[in-house]
Amino acid sequence: MLKIQTTPILESYLNEQTVQNFADQLQGELIRAGDANYDETRAVWNGMIDRYPALIARCASVEDAVTAVNFARENNLRVAVRGGGHNVAGLAVAADGGLVIDLSQLNNVVVDADARTARAQGGATIGDLDAATQAYGLATPMGVVSATGIAGLTLGGGFGWLRNKYGLSCDNLIGAQVVTADGRIVTANEYENSDLLWGLRGGGGNFGIVTEFEYQLHPVGPEVAFTFILHDASGDNLKRAIQFYRDYSSQAPDEISTIMASGIVPPEPELFPEPIHNKPFVLFGAMFAGDAAAGQRIMKPLVDFGEPLVDFSGIMPYIEAQKAFDADYPDGLRYYWKSLNLSRLDDEVIDRFVKHARRQPSVFSTVDLWHVGGAVKRGRDSESAFHGRQAAFLLSPEANWEHPEDDEANLTWLREFIADMEEFSDGSRYLNFPGFLEEGDEMMRAAFGDKYHRLQALKDQYDPTNFFSLNQNIKPSH
Repeated sequence: MLKIQTTPILESYLNEQTVQNFADQLQGELIRAGDANYDETRAVWNGMIDRYPALIARCASVEDAVTAVNFARENNLRVAVRGGGHNVAGLAVAADGGLVIDLSQLNNVVVDADARTARAQGGATIGDLDAATQAYGLATPMGVVSATGIAGLTLGGGFGWLRNKYGLSCDNLIGAQVVTADGRIVTANEYENSDLLWGLRGGGGNFGIVTEFEYQLHPVGPEVAFTFILHDASGDNLKRAIQFYRDYSSQAPDEISTIMASGIVPPEPELFPEPIHNKPFVLFGAMFAGDAAAGQRIMKPLVDFGEPLVDFSGIMPYIEAQKAFDADYPDGLRYYWKSLNLSRLDDEVIDRFVKHARRQPSVFSTVDLWHVGGAVKRGRDSESAFHGRQAAFLLSPEANWEHPEDDEANLTWLREFIADMEEFSDGSRYLNFPGFLEEGDEMMRAAFGDKYHRLQALKDQYDPTNFFSLNQNIKPSH
């Protein structure tokens, strides 16, 4: 008999024949606790996440996802859905004792260059999508770490290097294929189930399993002007840098999307020259979505701002620029991130930022600011569930560290930081930097503001029993 935890307080038992019948129905592989590849398969990017699902269904087709949903529903199993496995809260394996529906093998991307669209399966990563679209000199806005899954990123919004020119990832979602809680395969687009498409555009993975995403593409690359420079942030330099970043971003053309981050140069010789190890830095990152030579000229003030510690800027392939942050987020490090939409970034806010940033307990941590402007601001709020276009900047402190004994210091630093910045925000957050799963309903109401009740109505329609609950969850109304 296979012991299955179905809720925190209820357990049931499935006999081995029932489980084997399930395995026989799958085109892909069913992995059980105790199998040789179990630990490898249940592992996700965030080293803090150590969960033990009873079963992992590695889907080889959309039909496998349907089979897995039906099996879980009929046997009262808790379900988690894995795309790229990169959500910082560990949502991909949240079903301790239950079933993980793993889409990671479903990573095919098909491009229609004439229509400038791409269809990408739910297990594809940013790297998979970029490789396919850049073969045609096209791209859609994605995040800034190539190993990130497109599914979670898009469903949560999707901030990246193209946002001010072309919007968020969710703004470029024009269609989706979804497996619902009752085992149906439904299509969501402008003409069919348009209400569901609205919810998938930044409303989280709360209504079903998205097994295919269809995106609008734009001409980008193959080479872009990219700024990625670390300046000295000792003394008053950090405050001056934030002031400069605020002013530069607010006046930059839509072709430029920027990120600013403060931190301490980690002692990693393969990434940074030894003389700058452990020095405080401020990073200016920016991409120009247009003529590369013109972009270099317009972004030159970011390079000339102060004393550079190291400069990786230049004209480079778009695909390489998309990987600029990859080495900074290795598998297995411990990660805890939260976010806050800032209504303003005046000197009072900056002083509070600097106070907390200087207290970071880990050299691997950073405090990030994302300018919210251009196409993000202009996006029609009624066309997506994403809530955050009203912000001036997105604040995202990232606690990143190595050892479990340092958990409390890092968690406390980040939580105190966010709590102290609340007065400069309307309380809304970015869903992809969510804290932990148990930070549930209050965070969700803040994340969606007045859109929460419309999302709840969608939940009532597509998942009235809250079958998909191990996500950034909006519960049904009843």
